[in-house]
Amino acid sequence: MVDAHSRPAMPLQIQPERGLGWINLGSSLHSIVSRLKASPEQFPGLDIAYTPSAPITNPIIVSLAHNGLRLRFDGPDQRLRLIEILDFPLIGVAYKNIDLIRRNKPSDETQQNEIPISGPTFKHIYNRLFGPTYAGEYLPPVSGQSNGTYVLSYPGIAFTFPIKHKSWSDKIDFVSILSSTATGPATSMAIFSGNSWTETRSNLYTKTPTLPRSPALSAKSIETVPDEVEEVRVFGAGRLEFVRRSTSAFTMVLNETTPQDLVAELGPPDAIYRKHDRRISIHATGNTTNRRRPSISPGLDPQSLDTDQSSIQSYTEDSDMDTEAQEGRVEDRSDECFYNYFHHGLDILISLPQTKSPPFPGSANVELPISSSSQLVVSKVFLHGNIPGSFSFNRHRRSRWVIKTSGENRGVSLTSEMGFPEISTALREVWHETYQDAEQERQMQRGMVLNRGWAESPESSIELLGDFEEVSAPDTGDDRGMLDGAGGLNNTELFGFPGLLFEVLKNDTISCLTVF
Repeated sequence: MVDAHSRPAMPLQIQPERGLGWINLGSSLHSIVSRLKASPEQFPGLDIAYTPSAPITNPIIVSLAHNGLRLRFDGPDQRLRLIEILDFPLIGVAYKNIDLIRRNKPSDETQQNEIPISGPTFKHIYNRLFGPTYAGEYLPPVSGQSNGTYVLSYPGIAFTFPIKHKSWSDKIDFVSILSSTATGPATSMAIFSGNSWTETRSNLYTKTPTLPRSPALSAKSIETVPDEVEEVRVFGAGRLEFVRRSTSAFTMVLNETTPQDLVAELGPPDAIYRKHDRRISIHATGNTTNRRRPSISPGLDPQSLDTDQSSIQSYTEDSDMDTEAQEGRVEDRSDECFYNYFHHGLDILISLPQTKSPPFPGSANVELPISSSSQLVVSKVFLHGNIPGSFSFNRHRRSRWVIKTSGENRGVSLTSEMGFPEISTALREVWHETYQDAEQERQMQRGMVLNRGWAESPESSIELLGDFEEVSAPDTGDDRGMLDGAGGLNNTELFGFPGLLFEVLKNDTISCLTVF
C-alpha cells in the first residue's frame, strides 16, 4: 500500500465528460503513454494489455497499479475512452478543489495518523460534490457473493458502491439505501463521455470523441497549432488526401509537394532525420536502365525502398552516408532527409523527384512524367500503425488510412484496419491484368522478411532475411501484451504493389504503409 505522502502534492481535478487532470478523453494512446513514461517517479508502473491476435480491433488497456488507475482505449483509433480509479487511496483527486475522499481524524488528538478510508462515501458525493441525480442501476451479486453493486451515474462520471444484497429492495428509494449502513464507500469511479454509464457503455468504443487526440489542441487555438489528421486517403499515382479534424483537407502530390508546403499544412516536423539504410542493395538490378527484376515485388526495388526510416532509428543524430557508388544509381544527396511527424503518425522523405508510380487501373488519375526539377520535394510517405507488441510501438501515434482503388466514391476501399490477406487479394485483382501470367504474379508477390529487434539498440536493428520462412512460436493464449515490442512481433514481412509497400506483422496486421 502506498501512503499519502507518495501521492501527487496537487490532486488531479475531476472533469466529468472531459478527463482527470491532464489525462483527457479522446487523447491518443501515443500521447498518454509518452507522458506517463516521461514521469517514472509519479507513475512508476505501466502495463499495457492487448489482444495479440487482434491488436487494432479489440480495446487496449493501460493499467497504473501504483496509482490505482486504469485507462481504456479503442483499438482502431487508439483514443482514450474511459478513465477508471480502482484504488482511491493511491491517488489524490478533487472536484472543484474539494477532495474526493474526506479524511476523518480520530478522536484521540495525540494520534497523528489518519483513519484509513477506502473510498468516498455516498453522502460526501451526493451532498458536497455532485448533488442529486437520477436513479442508477443495481447489479445483483454473482453466485456465492453477499454484496451487489450499485452504479450511481452523473453526466460524464459514475461511481460503484457495494450493497448488502439482503438489504436491497426496489421499493425503497436509492438515496435511502445508499445512505444506510448497508452500503459501503465507493469502490471505483469512471469518467466517460455521455449522459450516464448505462447509456454510454453500449457505444463506449465506437462513439466519435469530442476532444482532440493532441493535448496541444486541447489547450490552444487551432490558429496556433496545426490541425490533427483524421485519415489519409491514397488515390494512386502519388496523390494523397489528408482529412483533418476541423480544417479543410490537404492534398499532397508526391514529387510535387515541397517541404515548404508541408510546414504550411502540417506544421514544422517534430524531428529531421538524415540516415539511409542500403543493405537491401544486394537485390538491385545492377544495370544502367534501373529496370526492376521480374522476381522482385513492386515496392521492394531498392530504388523505392527505405528500410532505415526514422521510426526505428535515432531521431536526431546525423550519420555518415554510404559512400559506395553503385552502377546505375543516382548519387545520394546529403540534403535528402526524413521529416518526422510523430504526433501525426507520419514520416515523410524529402528528396529529388523520383520515378512516379502508376495510377490504379481504371481510375481517373493519369500517370504524370518525371519532373526534371532540382528542387527537393516529397517523394515518399510512411503511415505508421503503432501496433502494440511491434518493435516500433509508440514511436508515432496511429495513422489511419484508406486506399481508394477506383476514385473518390467508387470501387472498393481498403482500410488500415483490414488484415493484409484481404488487402492483398483486392490489390491482386486490381493489378491482375498487368501480369503476363500466373507465375509472374506469384513471383511479384513474394515477401521479404525484415527483423527489427535483433540488435541491442534500434541504431542497428534492421536485418533483411530474403525469402526466409520463420517457424511460428507456439501460441500461449496470453492476451497480455508487452510494451516496446517485447511480445514477439519483431519480424515483419514486406510486400509491394505499384506505389505501395506494406510492412506486415506475423498476425497479418499492417505495421506501416509506404506510399511512393
